[in-house]
Amino acid sequence: MTPAAIIFDFDGVIADSEIVFAALLGRALTAAGLPTSEEEALARYTGFGRVETLAAIAALWGERVPSDMAERLAAAFAHTLVEPLPPVPGVAAFLARTRHLPRAIASSSSTAYLRGHLGRLGMAGHFGDHVYSGREHVARSKPFPDIYLHAAGALGLDPARVLVIEDSPVGARAALGAGARVVGLTAGSHARPHLSAALAAEGVEHIFASYADLAAHLGLA
Repeated sequence: MTPAAIIFDFDGVIADSEIVFAALLGRALTAAGLPTSEEEALARYTGFGRVETLAAIAALWGERVPSDMAERLAAAFAHTLVEPLPPVPGVAAFLARTRHLPRAIASSSSTAYLRGHLGRLGMAGHFGDHVYSGREHVARSKPFPDIYLHAAGALGLDPARVLVIEDSPVGARAALGAGARVVGLTAGSHARPHLSAALAAEGVEHIFASYADLAAHLGLA
C-alpha cells in the first residue's frame, strides 16, 4: 500500500552520521574514565537523544560518571554542527522519486543541526517547514512516540497512513508506538549484522539494505 506521507529519521537515514557519533562518543567516554569502544557506543546509544544518552550512561556507569559529563559530550560533538556529513547512499535518488509525497523529518537532534546539514546536503527543499526535533518540539524524545505523533499531526495525517524510515531499534520503537508503518533501513555505514535482527525484534514491517530496495518495494524504481 502506498503511504500518504513519509517521515524520515535523520542520523543514519539521511546523513551517514551514526558511525561518526559512535567514534566521538566512545573517545569522550574513554577519556572520562568510562572505557567504551566505537562498537560498544553503536550498540548502546544509537538512536538516543542527548538526555536519553546521558541517562543510559548514568545507568551503566553509576557513580563513575563525571559530574561534567554533559559538558564533555557537548564539547566532543560541537564541531558536528558545522562540519559536512556524507549522505546515506541512495537517499538523494529516493528523495527525488518521492517528490509527489508529503515528507517530514522526525529526529532526536536539534533543529539547528538538522537544518544546517540538510542545507549542506542540498536537501532542505524536500522538507520545507516539516523538520521536527525531539529536543524542541515534544517533551519526550525517542524511544517515546511523541515526535512521530507530532510530525504526523503537522502533516495533517493519522500516523497509520504514514511510512516511517528508521535505522535504530530505539527509533523504530518510537514510530511503532505512534501507530505508524515502519520500515528498517540498514544502508548506513554504522549497520552491523545484528542490526537487522534488532529491528526485526521491534516489529518493523520490512528491513531494506538499500534505498533502491525500498524504492522497488514501494513501486518507485
